Amino acid sequence: MRGKVAVVTGAASGIGRALALELARRGARLALSDVDEPGLGETAGRARSLGAQVHTARLDVSDRAAVEAYAAAVAEHSGVVHQVYNNAGVAGGGTVLETDWAEYDRVLSVNLFGVIHGTKAFLPHLVASGDGHVVNVSSLNGIMGQGRMTAYCTSKFAVRGFTESLRAELLAAGHPVRVTVVHPGGVRTNIATAALEHARASGREVTADEEARTRTYTEKLLRMPPERAARTVVDGVEAGRPRILVGTDARVVDLLVRLAPRLYPVLAARAERRFTGGG
Repeated sequence: MRGKVAVVTGAASGIGRALALELARRGARLALSDVDEPGLGETAGRARSLGAQVHTARLDVSDRAAVEAYAAAVAEHSGVVHQVYNNAGVAGGGTVLETDWAEYDRVLSVNLFGVIHGTKAFLPHLVASGDGHVVNVSSLNGIMGQGRMTAYCTSKFAVRGFTESLRAELLAAGHPVRVTVVHPGGVRTNIATAALEHARASGREVTADEEARTRTYTEKLLRMPPERAARTVVDGVEAGRPRILVGTDARVVDLLVRLAPRLYPVLAARAERRFTGGG
């Protein structure tokens, strides 16, 4: 990592901040972005205190033109780009019957098109570096479908498919760019509570059941410190792994889906009922 220029989206908090700081510790030069400018500034300050050179910009990854302009600005500022971590993401819940079109648009525009925008905008620069790496963050829910999370699961399965297809293309073409998809399990971030805050800000009434589910989900399932998750990711990138499972829960789910593809939805539904107090 030493001396490499690494781009991290969604760097203001959570896994994105932890990735930025882990890369800084390993000597990378950083290009960090987020829509949360105060949080981004805090991440940048902490990275600089570790000795890293840091370029920052406010960026909405769902805005294709903005991402393309950002990629050009980073390449001009740094002279080269070696790695891009397409990490920015949002949560979104609800059943198919309950979820409106606006929620699908919001989640897919960030989680899926944000990854596609970042990959396409930076890929020519990664090829030109002669030692490039695309790292796209999917989820445990890019391996296992889960009820009441249709928009989120759709986006994360799509990230997985896009990334695996990209890897095949680059291998066939012989380009000097490695490709990695990351599947984090339950990492201690604010993604679930941020989804509720967005709902309130949009004028939607948040039910007591939603609040209770989010609180339980955050307390019981989001357990891994983001710093540990970031170490796992960066270790995997350094090792050139095409697929990184972050956490015991991600590894267990991956094994379950492989061994029992017909049974796992039934088990997931039972776990959902127990988890929500439905028996």
